[in-house]
Amino acid sequence: MNDGLMVIALVLGGVALASAQTGGAVVGKAAPEFTLVDSGGASHALSSFRGKHVVLEWVNFGCPFVAKHYDSGNMQRLQKAYTGKGVVWLSINSSGEGKQGYYTPAEVNALLKEKGSAPSGYLIDTSGKVGHLYGARTTPHMFVIDPAGTVVYAGGIDDRPSTDAADIAGATNYVSAALDQALSGKPIATAVTKPYGCSVKYSSAE
Repeated sequence: MNDGLMVIALVLGGVALASAQTGGAVVGKAAPEFTLVDSGGASHALSSFRGKHVVLEWVNFGCPFVAKHYDSGNMQRLQKAYTGKGVVWLSINSSGEGKQGYYTPAEVNALLKEKGSAPSGYLIDTSGKVGHLYGARTTPHMFVIDPAGTVVYAGGIDDRPSTDAADIAGATNYVSAALDQALSGKPIATAVTKPYGCSVKYSSAE
């Protein structure tokens, strides 16, 4: 299948593909500030993590593209590996109430335990304010922020826009590559990519 046909197939399948640079957070610019409450009721301001590398992962457990990375254990491995290196990993859910991927805090905590998910926090953005602020289009949609608060990576988790877990092994993981380079003080070789996945289920139309 050529690139054009693949894009058509993805769109027909209800998949949103969007440039990470279309509005919202921009690589090379300061990450938009926000404060959100996590599934345990604690409040987190992005600025409180200044001095650390931060990953923002837009998530919706009802999305098959997200399921690819969680059912395989890929996302959890990344979370554990990098939080173990001092990275702050924040999963953000911008699904509106009544939309796919929306869960109550109690439901979320049960799911996190069931899946063995290990982010630094699971943040709830039911209004979609932070999702729109960042221009988050898909689940997953990934951002890496450096200790100075600058966005250094924005886009997809890897280069295999499919729901097939078998594709993970041969994929180039853009997020791990960006983190490894950032942690080593090196420039990010691939700083912007096209995110893939399900559209973020905002409470109202964008």
